[in-house]
Amino acid sequence: MTVRELDASRRRIDVQRGPTAGSAPGVLRGLLRGVVGGLLATALMTLYRFPVFRALPPTADFWAKYVGGGDAEAHPATGLLLHFLYGATAGGLFGVGISLVDFRSERERRLGVIGLSTAYGLALSAFGTRFLFPFLLDEELEPDEAVIFHVGHVVYGLTLGTWIGFRDRKGEVYE
Repeated sequence: MTVRELDASRRRIDVQRGPTAGSAPGVLRGLLRGVVGGLLATALMTLYRFPVFRALPPTADFWAKYVGGGDAEAHPATGLLLHFLYGATAGGLFGVGISLVDFRSERERRLGVIGLSTAYGLALSAFGTRFLFPFLLDEELEPDEAVIFHVGHVVYGLTLGTWIGFRDRKGEVYE
């Protein structure tokens, strides 16, 4: 096989794969999947958290302190809307980042995305407890509240990773 034939063969394989890691269509697809996954993950995290924690997300405190004034309980809808906006944005960022990773197989991609998204959820949680609560809200979570906060973010990460990792990737071929 000549070099020209080998190059033509490689191009045919690349065409069959569809968007590759880091390509513009792949990044856009990752962004969209991440935003949808972030919304879904935020919904499940909130559903997990609310019956146990029985409080609005900290975004209501943020809104009350910096924008709306008064008590956080006076801004439940805005707090939830902001919470979902942050969750969608965080999901979109993860979706873009994970679209840049080139996995060797479908199994590796699925497990890798779930593992990385769980770590991402914990990183978001640590950022919240180490930076947002003490510096922006002048608050500190009680130990029991912190556990619920961290587990809620694990739920977020697992949901986000499962959503992104198991979306159909038509036309891709792993060698």
